[in-house]
Amino acid sequence: MLTPMLIEAHELMDAPELVVFDCRFSLADPDAGRADYQRGHIPGAHYLDLNRDLAAPVAEHGGRHPLPRPGDLAALLARHGVGPDTAIAAYDDSRFAFAARLWWLLRALGYRAPRLLNGGYRAWLEAGGPVATGVSPLTPCEPAATGPFNACCDIEGLRVLQGSGALLVDSREERRYQGLEEPIDPVAGHIPGAVNRPWQGVTAADGTLLSEAGLRAHWGDLLEAEQLVVYCGSGVTACVNLFSLAVLGRDDATLYAGSWSDWCSYL
Repeated sequence: MLTPMLIEAHELMDAPELVVFDCRFSLADPDAGRADYQRGHIPGAHYLDLNRDLAAPVAEHGGRHPLPRPGDLAALLARHGVGPDTAIAAYDDSRFAFAARLWWLLRALGYRAPRLLNGGYRAWLEAGGPVATGVSPLTPCEPAATGPFNACCDIEGLRVLQGSGALLVDSREERRYQGLEEPIDPVAGHIPGAVNRPWQGVTAADGTLLSEAGLRAHWGDLLEAEQLVVYCGSGVTACVNLFSLAVLGRDDATLYAGSWSDWCSYL
């Protein structure tokens, strides 16, 4: 499926004007992504760390990866030469799990959304793309003025949306949704009323996005819902589902930013 929201490895090789962000990360080993970047990355790419750059410090509530403050994110982007209209590409090696978080943040901030590298860093290597090491130099610009993030809600906003009939989608693996296991958060289960669409279901095993038919099969009749609210464990991998919805033209879905890790902090 061709979509301007994706970029293929060969296209990225021919697009030196793009600012490229490496979003590789491991929830099991938070230092692994930066180490991978230092060992090798797409030439010119800048590294963004999920915990340090794409989330705020953890508090009692708000989930394991609270949204960064909009002004802080705008300042971070400006240090990398990125303003609201800058053309960007982003990649990871986890089936869009972390690159989609950057996609959602910029889109919700009112910036031009990044194009995501289809198949991630693996696709770049398989296409024969060159590899750089070390840290790419920065060309800063002035930070843009920002307002709040759009298309997201906290727990109170979620209750209002559910009360008005919104359909809630849990993006975690089925066993976590069912409460059969919970490897990260202190409470197992799901938010009452939620249906399950695991985020991994929008990509093939090689990390490339499914065809339009495959995505429509993943979502089924949920695409007909008047209002969709999507969550996961901490508001990160839900963005993969939100990305796939946007590819299908449903760019009106809401992220419950704190997700299950916020919800269960009130139990």
